[in-house]
Amino acid sequence: MDNRNALWRHVDARRERLLALADRVWATPEVCYTEARSAAAHAEELRHQGFAVTEGVAGIPTALIGEAGAGGPVIAFLGEYDALPGLSQEAGVAAHRPVEAGGPGHGCGHNLLGAAALLAASAVKDWLAETGQPGRVRYYGCPAEEGGAAKAFMVRAGAFAEAEAAITWHPSSFWEVAPPLALANTRADFTFTGRAAHAAAAPHLGRSALDAVELMNVGVNYMREHMPDDARVHYALLDAGGIAPNVVQAHARVRYSIRARDLPGMRDLVGRVRRIAEGAALMTETTMEMRVVSAVSDLVGNTPLEEALHGIMEDLGPPPFDEEDRRFARAIQETLSPGDIEAVYRTIGRPRGDAPLADFLVPRDARRNPAVGSTDVGDVSWVVPTVQAHAPTVAVGTPFHTWQVVAQGKAPAAHKAVVQVAKAMAALGAALIADPALREAARADLRARTGPEGYLSPLPPEVEPPLTMSRG
Repeated sequence: MDNRNALWRHVDARRERLLALADRVWATPEVCYTEARSAAAHAEELRHQGFAVTEGVAGIPTALIGEAGAGGPVIAFLGEYDALPGLSQEAGVAAHRPVEAGGPGHGCGHNLLGAAALLAASAVKDWLAETGQPGRVRYYGCPAEEGGAAKAFMVRAGAFAEAEAAITWHPSSFWEVAPPLALANTRADFTFTGRAAHAAAAPHLGRSALDAVELMNVGVNYMREHMPDDARVHYALLDAGGIAPNVVQAHARVRYSIRARDLPGMRDLVGRVRRIAEGAALMTETTMEMRVVSAVSDLVGNTPLEEALHGIMEDLGPPPFDEEDRRFARAIQETLSPGDIEAVYRTIGRPRGDAPLADFLVPRDARRNPAVGSTDVGDVSWVVPTVQAHAPTVAVGTPFHTWQVVAQGKAPAAHKAVVQVAKAMAALGAALIADPALREAARADLRARTGPEGYLSPLPPEVEPPLTMSRG
């Protein structure tokens, strides 16, 4: 049964409302676990579309699920809507021009991500109602992807227990099935406590917590020579102990992000970083406390779903950009370095092209050198067959987590990419509902990849969603 044209028609019928939602979320950027207005906007739209909405999923106020349909398999669409700090930027201008100095902005395009996933889910809902096909569609509103690991907490709470497949996407430079690569990641705070003293009159009585942080950072830097090439460790200083240099700092806190190719490798690296922190405390005669803030798993691929999605994206074609779209994209590219553009082409194993917006589908067998980060989609992929698309919402070469992404977040080109990727996801969702063989092939692939042990949450059992993590 070929459901694609019907699904695309339903997407087009809903597109204006969902593009308005994307713009509305763009205009109210909210960072990790503070997405109250963005979550409320998605819940309001879900109810308007006829979904039954559950809020506060997994004890997270900004996590929600919308469900429609009856009987049959449950297909999940994953949406996100969190922004990033410090990336405020006017829309539609190719120059750095913050709306609010130091304010947040959608530097990873999650205003588009949530809206397109909801658009796809709505189209499948309409198709179910039109055809009478048994099946249920769920939209998962997932906050705090940027370091907060909300999906990992949602998985641990059983929110995906009934889902038979999960479909998502991410803004990108290219039109492609996303390569199933992501690093396992732990974020942890290391708090050092020492003893205050007059730094001139009685320095011998002080024990500096800031010295301990600095020694820890030095130790980790030396460790970098002796860890796997694809591992990553980076940090942010949250508390330097005060602004008075004539007072020995009695407290200091640093947050580390520790990434590795898989969970065993990550756990090993976390242990090594902890031992370095313990050594720094020993050298400075301070005490150290480590607290895990969040953690996510590596990503598990699914060949049957990737092949099916690729076929749909090939049939559908890339977004229909026009000359005005390309003009703005070229203006954005003028703010980038040649290295930015060349680097993104290297990720798909292709020499640099001239098109400012991607007008091709990346082949499944491309000789890739992907840039690899981390995502809490990884935890979903361990328990549900999962596939992810990329759609070209930005000028080719635009680095993510930058003002340039925010500037393009309401552009007509981004809107066209939203509609196109929603059509691809909706068509795959309907195919999964209608085709038991595809669902079984996806489940078998997941079982083969995860083995008899299956999913082990990277979250220590005592760790709860870090709802206040954005306060530092």
